[in-house]
Amino acid sequence: MLNKALVAGTLALTAAALTFADVAIARDQIRIVGSSTVFPFAATVAEQFGKATTFKTPVVESTGSGGGLKLFCAGIGERHPDITNASRRIKTSEVKRCAKNGIVDITEVKVGYDGIVLANARTAPAIQLTLRDIFLALAKDIPLADGKTLVNANKTWKDVNPALPATKIEVFGPPPTSGTRDAFVELAMEGGCKSFPWIKALKKQDKKAYKALCHTIREDGAFIEVGENDNLIVQKLVANPKALGIFGFSFLDQNADKVQGSTVGGKAPSFENIADGAYPISRALYFYVKQDHIGAVPGIAEFLSEFVSESAWGPDGYLTDKGLIPMSDKERKDWSTMVKANKKLVM
Repeated sequence: MLNKALVAGTLALTAAALTFADVAIARDQIRIVGSSTVFPFAATVAEQFGKATTFKTPVVESTGSGGGLKLFCAGIGERHPDITNASRRIKTSEVKRCAKNGIVDITEVKVGYDGIVLANARTAPAIQLTLRDIFLALAKDIPLADGKTLVNANKTWKDVNPALPATKIEVFGPPPTSGTRDAFVELAMEGGCKSFPWIKALKKQDKKAYKALCHTIREDGAFIEVGENDNLIVQKLVANPKALGIFGFSFLDQNADKVQGSTVGGKAPSFENIADGAYPISRALYFYVKQDHIGAVPGIAEFLSEFVSESAWGPDGYLTDKGLIPMSDKERKDWSTMVKANKKLVM
């Protein structure tokens, strides 16, 4: 959460002392990078902000969560983005990278929730999966009962689970720079991996070995990286009805006429199931702001106010039309208060 001491070493942060006398002249437009999942929400707020104020419409780029944080943490100044979106929380290593480059004052904003779906074309039968099914289909190595592992040789979904169809395992998904990929590995892959008792015990004995087994996706063609373009995954599913694709709920919601979400653990990826945590592959969404850029690049404070307004992220706000799962009334109030107080990130 916020409002605690930021983890940082004793660094000679000369860059933090930079003044921004020339930034307002050099760049008078907010620049936002980051998550492809948060992109449609940020772009919608940016469009509304541009229409409703005298400030220029912010430039929003989809670079992936990891790619966005890399750009964000590269430095302070008009060449560097002001805000980065993320479909996972910033890592301690990224906070340290920011600090190394003089970025020690960061505002964290939790936007709402999203579910990660495994979707297929509406022209194909819907699929019911478990977390174990997902792991056994996509893991590089799969566990045996005696505590050993075997290179994953499952070719069809029926190989994974006799109750599933005998169709080839072919899953389109995001690259390692994507927050969706990070969350999918942590929630879906690891969730299925630790359903094996001896692997759950391995976490306490050898965390490195546990992570390598549970988080490593196979590279033999069953999982196909498509880049940061979730719309491209939707197009590929329509062209190949036997395949599945991994992306955020918002893209499922926006393309409900073309694709359908698989049931996971008996729960459909619906607005209600994600909001109450019943759907097992759910995650929080964030964005991060450089406090040093607030007041230097025009409109940042006002943009934040628009994003955390009830008309935007509230239960009846315009972002729900884009697929955002809103936080509870209390969560929204708490985060809005912290944003207005310009609280610093803590890890």
